[in-house]
Amino acid sequence: MEAAIVRVCVASVLLLCAWTALYRLWLKPKKLEKQMRQHGFQGNPYRFWFGDKKEEVAMLIEANSKPLPLYHHDIAPRVIPVLHKLVSHYGKKAFTWVGPTPRLIVTDPEMIKEILNKNYIYQKPKTNFPLLKLFVYGLPLYEGDKWAKHRRLLNPAFHYEKLKGMLPAIDFSCSEMIKKWQEMILEGRNACVLDVWPSLQAFTCDVISRTAFGSSYEEGSRVFELQVEQCQLVVEGLGLPYIPGSRFLPTKRNRRMKEIDRQVRILVKGIIDKKMKVMKSGKVSTTDLLGIMLEANSQEVEQGNKNAGMSIDDIVEECKMFYVVGQDTTSILLVWTMILLSMYPSWQDRARKEIDEVIGNDKVNVDHLNQLKVVTMILYEVLRLYPPNSVLVRKKSKGTQLGVLKSLQAEMGLVLPINLVHVDQDIWGADAKEFNPERFSKGIMNATNGQTAAYFPFGLGPRICIGQNFTMLEAKIAMAKILKTFSFELSPSYTHAPYNCLTVKPQYGASLILHRL
Repeated sequence: MEAAIVRVCVASVLLLCAWTALYRLWLKPKKLEKQMRQHGFQGNPYRFWFGDKKEEVAMLIEANSKPLPLYHHDIAPRVIPVLHKLVSHYGKKAFTWVGPTPRLIVTDPEMIKEILNKNYIYQKPKTNFPLLKLFVYGLPLYEGDKWAKHRRLLNPAFHYEKLKGMLPAIDFSCSEMIKKWQEMILEGRNACVLDVWPSLQAFTCDVISRTAFGSSYEEGSRVFELQVEQCQLVVEGLGLPYIPGSRFLPTKRNRRMKEIDRQVRILVKGIIDKKMKVMKSGKVSTTDLLGIMLEANSQEVEQGNKNAGMSIDDIVEECKMFYVVGQDTTSILLVWTMILLSMYPSWQDRARKEIDEVIGNDKVNVDHLNQLKVVTMILYEVLRLYPPNSVLVRKKSKGTQLGVLKSLQAEMGLVLPINLVHVDQDIWGADAKEFNPERFSKGIMNATNGQTAAYFPFGLGPRICIGQNFTMLEAKIAMAKILKTFSFELSPSYTHAPYNCLTVKPQYGASLILHRL
């Protein structure tokens, strides 16, 4: 009798598991697909388990095997090929499948504005690759009260007045990079061929090490190297269908990711401990991001509000985020700026002329940077055509509506394709896919014909990138000093191949010919 009961229970559990799997992997996706089509959205029919994933991986492999022609700035077919194909084929009301989860592709600026402004309703979905947390898991990935707390405690570190105090460190790091470039130009010659991409990565890593932690590139270089390797492992993992529980398997990639995380934590914890000892000795440092963050956290705890402060683990995660986002975003902006100015020497000349008129032989200061209108226009245009991130993803709460959509299931994701919106000819005009910084001569509002949500390289709304001003400040200083020292053009070996490795990077580097002025 007992054996019969056990068999019935086991059979019932197996039946329940089978039904749950059938519902989640087939019945529910087909139900959501029907709803989307009823609302006028079109896309590929749902394919069991994988959705559009197999096609996406195949298209990315093919796209990455073929470089783009020079002066070709419509990079969406190479960095987000599936989204580009779906919108091209089905129109602007399209959807895609990430496994069994559907995502509506949102390209309308008004809907984008609503999504990004109402961050309490439209939140970031939980990643289906838990090991991503071993790479970065700071402010950009938090939601709700934890996001609000961290944003409040980190805001003082990114206040413009504080950033102004970091200008000497940025200036010094850039001068060191330029000195190395000058040394590469042999005596008796005025030019050399150089892949500037590694140099720009080293420069921005040095800047983030000095401005975030008060240390030098040598101290932070190991963290940077490990995080670069971790990024590649994450990209490889995201290209595979997610199997629940797979993160616990002792695969080679899983073991390496966990080992990298362990090493990074030890290194970053050492930097934090060193900073805390200095602060306890009474030598409070408020000139770097870590010192400012620790000081704000300490004040919060001293006021008796312990729950409002960040734990040491939280601080470690934010430091890891500083390294990744602070270094990556600016180096990407700088490398594409140098590439595009190599393609368009007339704009390089205009920028250099402005720098000579505004700065001359003086030391760069904040007032100078605010007067660099042409340089700002160029940076805006580079961010339009080559934004660091290709998409933003959100998921809505239950019971809310989005624009003209009358009913939307909470299970549906929302994907905002930055690359597609930034070159939409209905918004930007017939030259949307061309490099033309002049469009920003009267500001972003005029460039977008009043649709400011059509331009969001750093996001929008309450969750706009906290380091936006830092990135722009660093980029302006770097370009001012580089343009005063060198002119540059594309090397014959340069290959135009933007590719998506979490952020949009030059696949084969940036080989340029530097001419000493």
